[in-house]
Amino acid sequence: MDMKLEVVVVPVTDVDRAKDFYTTLGWRLDAEVAMDENFRVVQVTPPGSSASVIFGTSVTSQIPGSAQGLHLVVDDIVGAHDELKRLGVDVSDVFHDAGGVFHHAGTDARVPGPDPQRASYGSFLSFSDPDGNGWLLQEITTRLPGRLDPASTVFASTEDMAAALRRAAAAHGEHEARTGAEDPDWPDWYARYMVREQAGSELPS
Repeated sequence: MDMKLEVVVVPVTDVDRAKDFYTTLGWRLDAEVAMDENFRVVQVTPPGSSASVIFGTSVTSQIPGSAQGLHLVVDDIVGAHDELKRLGVDVSDVFHDAGGVFHHAGTDARVPGPDPQRASYGSFLSFSDPDGNGWLLQEITTRLPGRLDPASTVFASTEDMAAALRRAAAAHGEHEARTGAEDPDWPDWYARYMVREQAGSELPS
């Protein structure tokens, strides 16, 4: 039985302020329902995400600002940092963890700059919403094996697919340089590369 993460509830004090903050980030406003002054629900979705975020009035008993360590995935951590800065977000500098695996809680063991090898999963930045709910961006360019099912390849946005095509094109150029011949079956090669890259399995040579 599939169990897909659909919604994350974020506790806020000022619903309009939170709505302005998240939509300014470019998050899609999916729904806004107010039954009365005591019950209001706002749903937004980050670009490219299949899971949404809900906040509002009387939607959670969590203390505003208590949601921490919420992860968003990007394929260019430096570009994401610059975009958030442009949007006026008080964002941290890019960092990696001293231990090289995931990251410690809070700001412990943060080392300035992206992972030295720019390894997938290794570079982060953080920001908070106006209530102090804490978000982390993690750079993932290649998935670990078994992380995704190759039989159900999905690209969350046209930008995501375009980036995958560019990576496949670069890899295919190296493939043709090694073989010394043009590959008439390049669409099939591209497809294999994109599916295997997303699933974290062995890439075509």
